[in-house]
Amino acid sequence: MRRALLHAPLALALILAGCGGSAGTSSQASHAATPRQHRATAHAPAAVAVRLSYRHLYDLPAPLRDPASAVLPGATFVFAGGLTAADTSAGEIEIADVHRVLATGTLPSPQHDAQGTAIDGQAYVFGGGNLTQYDHILGVNAATRTVHTVGRLPALASDVAVTETGANAYVVGGYDGSAALNTIVAWHPGAAARVVGHLPVALRYAAVTAADGRVLIIGGSTPTGASRAVYSFDPASGRTRELAHLRHPITHAGAATLGPWVYLVGGRGDLDNAQTAAVWAINPATGAIRSAGRLPEPLSDAGVLTLGRAIVIGGGLTPSGATATSVGELIPAR
Repeated sequence: MRRALLHAPLALALILAGCGGSAGTSSQASHAATPRQHRATAHAPAAVAVRLSYRHLYDLPAPLRDPASAVLPGATFVFAGGLTAADTSAGEIEIADVHRVLATGTLPSPQHDAQGTAIDGQAYVFGGGNLTQYDHILGVNAATRTVHTVGRLPALASDVAVTETGANAYVVGGYDGSAALNTIVAWHPGAAARVVGHLPVALRYAAVTAADGRVLIIGGSTPTGASRAVYSFDPASGRTRELAHLRHPITHAGAATLGPWVYLVGGRGDLDNAQTAAVWAINPATGAIRSAGRLPEPLSDAGVLTLGRAIVIGGGLTPSGATATSVGELIPAR
C-alpha cells in the first residue's frame, strides 16, 4: 500500500436520507434494473465486442482515487475511503446515483487500498489500511444506515481486488505489510473467510470481475513489475488458469462485466505517471482481447463498477498526478 493507517473502531453512521433518484430521464431508464438482473449470461460472447463511449455525469465534492466501491439497490452505489488530492487517506463515504451524490457519511478512521462488492443487495468492504493493514470485512447496512464489522480476512490485506459470484465475495491477492499475497479468499455473510485458491504469482492492485461463474483476474503488480496476465479462477474446482495476455502490462486498473464481455478500464504501467485511456474488451471464454473505446484522459485508480447497462467510473489519478473528481459512464456507442 502507498501509505498506512491506524486501526480504529469499525462502526459508522451513513446519512442516506433522500436516496431516490430523479425521474423521467433517459439516463435513469438505462439504470433502472438492479445489478442482479444484469449478471453475465452463460452463453458465449459475440465475436465482436460492443464498443463503449464515455459520457461525463457530474463531479464529486472533492478529488478522490482508489475508493472501495460497491453497487447498492435502487441503482445507487457507494464510494468508501480512498486517497485525497494530498495523497492522504480519505475518511468520507459517498452514496450516489448516475445524477449526483445523494448522501455523505464519515468514516471513524480514514482508509484506502480496500475494495468492495455487493452480495444480495448488501455492500461490503474488504481490507485496506492506513499506517497498518486491516483484515476487517465491513457491511454497509442501508436500512439502518450503519456500517459494522461483519467478518475478518484470514490475513491482513491492503491492495486487494474483490468481486462477487454465486453469492460469495472473492478477495484476490493483496499485501500483508511485508509481502504481496497469492491467495484467493472466499467469504459469504455468516461464514468464515477461507482461502479457496492461489495465483501463480503474488499480486497486488489487480483488476477483477466475475463472468459466467468464474473470476477474471487482469493485470496487477507482481513482485517484479506490472503484469500482462489474465487469469481465470473457477470456484467450483479451485483452479486458476492463465487465459490470455494483455498487449501491455497493466496495474491499478478497473474491470467490469457488461453483458457477456469483460471490460478493462484504464490503469497504468510500472511508473506512477504511466496511465492509459484505453478500454479493452476480453472474451471470458476464449481470452480474445479487443479494443473497446477510450476514456477522455489517461486514468488509473478509479472506482469502476457495473450499474445496469453501463460501467460507472469515479475519480482516479491522471499522469500529471492530479486526483480526478469526475463521475462518468461507459455506454454502448451508437
